[in-house]
Amino acid sequence: MEDGECIATEAPKAPVTKERKIGTDLEKYIAKPYVARALQAADVGNPDGTKGYPDNGMTVLQQHVAFFDQNNDGVVYPWETFKGIRDLGFDPFSSFVITFVINAAFSYRTLPGWVPNPLLPIYIERIHRDKHGSDSATYDTEGRFMPVNLENMFTKYALTKPDNLSLKELWQMTEGNRAAFDYLGWLASKLEWLLLYYVAKDKQGFLSKEAVRGCFDGSLFKNISKMYKDSDRKSK
Repeated sequence: MEDGECIATEAPKAPVTKERKIGTDLEKYIAKPYVARALQAADVGNPDGTKGYPDNGMTVLQQHVAFFDQNNDGVVYPWETFKGIRDLGFDPFSSFVITFVINAAFSYRTLPGWVPNPLLPIYIERIHRDKHGSDSATYDTEGRFMPVNLENMFTKYALTKPDNLSLKELWQMTEGNRAAFDYLGWLASKLEWLLLYYVAKDKQGFLSKEAVRGCFDGSLFKNISKMYKDSDRKSK
């Protein structure tokens, strides 16, 4: 084996490995990017996660969901999800539909027992059980954050503008993440990413890596909510 072949990232007989490049120098910017972070959504630009954003002892996945927990009791009921969706700028009808889909889809797996709860609560403590397939693998199966997978998402697919995904590139990313016969995972992934694109795209129609990183730990939601609230105050 020649020097360098042991860490080659492209295989001559697999063109897709050349099309979807991965980062090879991440450790210059962030310590051990392949180690999952329990508390911080770290990337090369934010090696310590979101500054000034408390983790409250929660995993990054739990932080993502905690935005919707209006009374901080560890349980997200549909009316709390609805308010959170409204705070992100969605109209009442869209918020109702999104709320129903979220709580209906994610409640049962987080319940403390086997009996379904008609109120469709989501228990944040067990939100890791709701991780689905065909995703970016930026969350691991326990809800920790994988910096290397966030970075690879953008080196593979952000070809028009570095660290930014166009709608077409975002769609290609969800297609590239599809696992065979995982129909529910395909659908869930596309819906999640399209919703994120809707709320966080910039004026040029790009979804930035910083917005995506902020979505993973929930800090993006707080920033968008604050933006709308400040706008409402100014208009009064």
